[in-house]
Amino acid sequence: MGSLVVGFGLGFVVAAQLGPLSLFLIRSTLRGTVQVGLAISAGIAVIDGLYAALGAVGAAPLLTVDGLRTALGLLGAAVLVSLGTRSLYSAFRVRAGLEAAEEVASPRRAFLTALAATASNPLTIASWAAVFAAASTGDVADDSVLLVLGVGVGSLTWCSLLACGMAAARRHVGPRLLQAVDVGAGGSIVGFGGLLAFRTLRDG
Repeated sequence: MGSLVVGFGLGFVVAAQLGPLSLFLIRSTLRGTVQVGLAISAGIAVIDGLYAALGAVGAAPLLTVDGLRTALGLLGAAVLVSLGTRSLYSAFRVRAGLEAAEEVASPRRAFLTALAATASNPLTIASWAAVFAAASTGDVADDSVLLVLGVGVGSLTWCSLLACGMAAARRHVGPRLLQAVDVGAGGSIVGFGGLLAFRTLRDG
């Protein structure tokens, strides 16, 4: 049970850090529904749990294979830039609510997009490997399965709370503020993508 609690804490804290997927979740929930936000939360949590599992079994060394780290990093950067560009495009609509039906993500589409976007940064496997190594060394967890499960649940909990909060706030968000959110989120996501590409090329 201690491992589950530690994993939950790790997943919750890591998910709570502001990053491109948090911004994507905020923007998509404000423009969509709470179901869309919860679907994105589920997609993020699935990949967080998967990458935590890969980190636990020591998959991080695979990222040292020549060319693989660079290819995965550039792929991740491209996905993030694409997401950010779409948000920026939405920001320049005449007014909120004029999106065509096909542009408003369904929960299923939102889930798949979140899976792809979260998985686009497999370099986080190395981060989770370091976390698991520290947890093992410090004797704070003795069951890797429960630790990984806790990470997934912790990530899902934080993201779901964020989605529900954004859904509750949506009624108070007017067209101008929504446009500002699109600009801020889109620009930041593009920035994250550019930074990932820069670091990938620099370290490659």
